[in-house]
Amino acid sequence: MLGLAMFAAAVGFLLVGFPVAFTLGGTAVLFMLIGSDFLPTVVGIALPWEAEFRFSRLNILPQRIFGTIMDNYTLVAVPFFVFMGVMLEKSGLAEELLETMGMLFGSLRGGLAISVVAVGALLAASTGVVGASVVTMGVLALPVMLKYKYSKPLATGVIASSGTLGQIIPPSIVLVILGDQIGVSVGDLFLGALIPGFALAGLFMLWVVFVALTRPDEAPALPPEARTLTGFPLILKVIKNLIPPLVLILLVLGTIFFGIATPTEAGAMGAVGALLLAVINRRLSMRNLTNAMDQTVRLTSMVFIILTGATAFGMVFTALHGDRVVHEFLLNLPGGHVGFVFFAMLVIFLLGFFIDFIEITFIVVPLLAPIALALFGPNLMVWFGVLIAMNLQASFLTPPFGFALFYLKGVAPPSIKTHHIYKGVIPFIVIQLVMVVTIALFPRIVTWLPELARTVR
Repeated sequence: MLGLAMFAAAVGFLLVGFPVAFTLGGTAVLFMLIGSDFLPTVVGIALPWEAEFRFSRLNILPQRIFGTIMDNYTLVAVPFFVFMGVMLEKSGLAEELLETMGMLFGSLRGGLAISVVAVGALLAASTGVVGASVVTMGVLALPVMLKYKYSKPLATGVIASSGTLGQIIPPSIVLVILGDQIGVSVGDLFLGALIPGFALAGLFMLWVVFVALTRPDEAPALPPEARTLTGFPLILKVIKNLIPPLVLILLVLGTIFFGIATPTEAGAMGAVGALLLAVINRRLSMRNLTNAMDQTVRLTSMVFIILTGATAFGMVFTALHGDRVVHEFLLNLPGGHVGFVFFAMLVIFLLGFFIDFIEITFIVVPLLAPIALALFGPNLMVWFGVLIAMNLQASFLTPPFGFALFYLKGVAPPSIKTHHIYKGVIPFIVIQLVMVVTIALFPRIVTWLPELARTVR
């Protein structure tokens, strides 16, 4: 019962807004004292229950934290991919892509919204940073969409949802963290997430087409005077602006696919490639470089301090036998495999309304991974990881604490109200849930590409 009380206390602190890292670490210290033999033997306070474990056993905690973070080669990929994404934001890649794609699809109804989804997918495959994608497209595309009479909910929904594609389309930071937490190859997770990620982008486009056909006033075509380039000059501009991100995507994901480089090594190449693109676009300055490095250090530090707290939390939770209670509960759910997947996805989706994907990954996933391994075996752990990642992506869009909603509201013009954004993301959340169900029913969507890569290697 102490383990369950510990979990409930941590969730309670998170819901009232206490910092994640200190919630996890602080709860671990508190219940370590309550549940160990420290208080009865040192302080002289008699507890109504027998001490669950000896306080002296926790001298392994520093070594566990050091081994989890400092000796973990996989997690080195995190700062590389963060730097790559931030540096590409500074290089002006998104601005040029949006301008070009807007001209390419502008003659179609809903074409501007389709171009936003296409650029979101390309940015996701080359940067993987959700905040940068949402803010960039919010600043550049939202005023243009409003100028040409796009529906406010549709415009905001398309931008917010397209910006979150970096959660599922590799290289994704959440996939790197998930790979470490569930004990599978990050490269296999990257390959497994490719088809579902781009399929999700395709469903977003289909929804835009459906709106354009059924409610044409909400997604009009651009007028001829707004399309300054046509014909062969437009094709040349498209090729020129598409080549750099495609080369970077092939550099990062292609080397992983063919086994030439590990995800960490590919991340390092991506970081160098992002610097080269900034040089080519004449956007590499000392100010941009220092800003990119500063943002990289901040985000990486946040991830690792949360991981430190989560490691302490997990160790004490296990020592209090909380993991046994969770395992017995989940293994005895009605429905067997189906019941476990349904319950796990429901819990993750509901938690996404209130806490961040990193918190869910570090708190909930370590409890689910051993049970999934027991039920499905090692061959389907990549499928389970991608299933979680697709579900976690919705946490960026679900109110009241969806980060993509905050990012977009922060850069939106005054005419955009919060209810416009909330209304706009609802269809895209439904589409994401449809993809979760599809992946759950058809695991081959995820497992086919990693198996093919192993054959090629």
